[in-house]
Amino acid sequence: LQNAELGKRAPRWIRDNEVTMCMKCKEPFNALTRRRHHCRACGHVVCWKCSDYKAHLEYDGNKLNKVCKDCYHVIIGCTDSEEKKKKGILEIESAEVSGNSVICSFLQYMEKSKPWQKAWCVIPKQEALVLYMYGAPQDVKALATIPLLGYAVDDTPRSADLPHSFKLTQSKSVHSFAADNEELKQKWLKVIHLAVKGETPECQSELQVN
Repeated sequence: LQNAELGKRAPRWIRDNEVTMCMKCKEPFNALTRRRHHCRACGHVVCWKCSDYKAHLEYDGNKLNKVCKDCYHVIIGCTDSEEKKKKGILEIESAEVSGNSVICSFLQYMEKSKPWQKAWCVIPKQEALVLYMYGAPQDVKALATIPLLGYAVDDTPRSADLPHSFKLTQSKSVHSFAADNEELKQKWLKVIHLAVKGETPECQSELQVN
C-alpha cells in the first residue's frame, strides 16, 4: 500500500511461511523467541519488538490496531530519518528483485560440506551478473550474493539423489545448486553461462519461472 492509503484500506497479508525473518529489523524468526506478528496497516510479518505500536486505522472503524514502527510513524505523521540510510548490498527486498528478475525460483543450495538447504534464488535485471539467495520469496534481506563473473560452471550431477544439480567454482569457492527438474536446471544454466562471461540475456522475458 502507498503511504497515503495506510490505514484506509485493509492490506494484503504476507503469509507466515513467505518469510524467515522480521520484514522490518531483519532478525531471523526462530521457534522459541521470535513469534510472528502482522502489522495491521501494511500486512508485513514482523517480530514482537517491531509490532509494539498502536494506531487508529480508518478501515477498521478507527479502532486501535497493532502496527509496525514504520506505519506508526507514517500514520501519526512523523517521518523517520533512519530510512534514509543507505541500504547494504544484501538489503534488497526479495519481492522487489523477484518481480523484476531475469530468472527466479527455488533451488537446493550447498556450500562446502554443509547440508543442502532450500533457497529462493534470484538474478535481478538491474544486476544480471549477480545471484541473490533468500530464505523465502518475501524476505527483505538476502542470505548471500554470488557475483557470477569469472566462475566456471560444471553441470554434471554429483549424486543420484540430486540428478538436476550443477556447481559454480572459482579458485577455492564452490557453490552447488540443484533444481527440481531438468527444464528448470537448463533455464538457470542458460542465464548463468552468459553471466560468467559478463553477458546478459537478450530475451529476458522468456526466462521467468513462476
